[in-house]
Amino acid sequence: MESQRSFLLIGLALVSFLLWQQWQEDYGPKPVAPVQSEQSAQDTDVPSAQTDQLDDMPSSDADVPGAIAQPDINNDRALRVRTDALDVIIDLRGGDIISADLPDFPVKQGSDEPYSLLRPENGVHIAQSGLVGRNGPDSGREGRPRYTAPQTDYVMESQTLEVPLTWQSADGVTITKTFVFTQNSHTVDVNYTISNQSDSDIRLQQFAQLKQTTVIPDGGNMFMPTYRGAAYGTEEDRYEKYDFGDIEDDKLNITTPAGWVGMLEHYFVSAWIPPQDQTNALYSKLSANQYAIIGFKGQPVSVAAGESATISAELYMGPKDQETLAELARGLDLTVDYGILWWISQPLFGLLKFLHSLVGNWGVAIILITVIVKGIMYPLTKKQYESMARLRNLAPKMQQLKDRFGDDRQKMSQAMMELYKKEKVNPMGGCLPLILQMPIFLALYWVLLESVELRHADFFLWITDLSVKDPYFVLPILTGASMWLLQKLQPTTVTDPMQQKIMQYMPVAMSVFFLWFPAGLVLYWLVSNVITLIQAKLIYASMEKRGIKTK
Repeated sequence: MESQRSFLLIGLALVSFLLWQQWQEDYGPKPVAPVQSEQSAQDTDVPSAQTDQLDDMPSSDADVPGAIAQPDINNDRALRVRTDALDVIIDLRGGDIISADLPDFPVKQGSDEPYSLLRPENGVHIAQSGLVGRNGPDSGREGRPRYTAPQTDYVMESQTLEVPLTWQSADGVTITKTFVFTQNSHTVDVNYTISNQSDSDIRLQQFAQLKQTTVIPDGGNMFMPTYRGAAYGTEEDRYEKYDFGDIEDDKLNITTPAGWVGMLEHYFVSAWIPPQDQTNALYSKLSANQYAIIGFKGQPVSVAAGESATISAELYMGPKDQETLAELARGLDLTVDYGILWWISQPLFGLLKFLHSLVGNWGVAIILITVIVKGIMYPLTKKQYESMARLRNLAPKMQQLKDRFGDDRQKMSQAMMELYKKEKVNPMGGCLPLILQMPIFLALYWVLLESVELRHADFFLWITDLSVKDPYFVLPILTGASMWLLQKLQPTTVTDPMQQKIMQYMPVAMSVFFLWFPAGLVLYWLVSNVITLIQAKLIYASMEKRGIKTK
């Protein structure tokens, strides 16, 4: 990005990377769906989104085979809970959260419609949970347990809100499933209190899973690919994507201390966090050939006659807030996926947040971080420009060598190396600084693309949302103009007509790409170009004073 060659290399590298990534997603090899066979009585798994069948129920230690229940035709089983951060609907059949809206995150800027993270229809995405095992109510022949609740509408009026659901068996086992909501939080505690007043010991096992239809849009495009699918974390692998193709191809089956499972969207995540001080089993499956399921099973629990026990888990439904996610489970914050350069992106994001805390505007923070990054990289930029200037000054001598040695490549190569040594010029001097700067550029690119903090972030005037494209395309046009100015400022020794045409049209091509880029990214690139123009002027002036020709 520091010269026209830099533009060409960076632009082609970035576009090639994004094109390859999107091609892999759209046209790459897809896993072959496994042939469906009759499941044995031991391989039942958790209820579908629209019926009470037990075809999705996870198997458990000492499991009693679950019979397929008849669909429940009673529609009066929805319980609604409203807090400042969540608006959820709980299905009393099974106690599943089948809908979750985020009031503090509108679908569009200025809209009254909240973002819908969990939904029972039109792209099913629900959070299921329960108790399976020898005495688990979710493994019984009557189907999912039908809970009762004191009321069907809850509104938070204090720091916490508890929503208890109760189920009782014919032989005296009472299970209270309590959802605990906290003010200004997207995390819900799910606690089971098991009271065994029967005449015998009981044994059951907690499960929790996320279920989503596999037929959903990916949420990205060719130039801004975003992942949408499942993910999990274990003690060894803090963050692993497990997309719908993986679920179709192979069932996940991992036992790990702690761990977590989740479903990811661009800026949001739903995740089940099991007890972090216990060993849990992570699993996945494909249900009815259209629903992807990823979940966990906790440790089996035995409750003696006349005794009680408590089991718990956490469900997160909200934005990819790195600080919050890091506190919930190890590696859950990595769902803010900065890719292989996360170790650079995370410090850059921390710096960006710090700058925002000072100025209160994300657009200004982007400008400031660009100034800082460009300032830090200035020595590399200077070295690159000086190296390229020295190479340009050698152009006449290089032409003489070509005229002298003609097609003798070996002698030509030897003569070039002697010339470089004599003039103290490193032919890679212009490339190495660029290579060192590329990881920083890409890391900051993913910071601006993945960070939910930039969603609906205002800048000034017509830029009211830095996470979407410039509505009037002013920034892309200015960016193209700045690239054109850099081309004019940086003469080239390229003589090949085709390469010359490519370089001439590069600003135009990049401007077209920028039309669909988020305004925050284009703002970063524009400011970077402006700073580069200023730096180039300073570098050239310094070189001229030292007798180094720049043209």
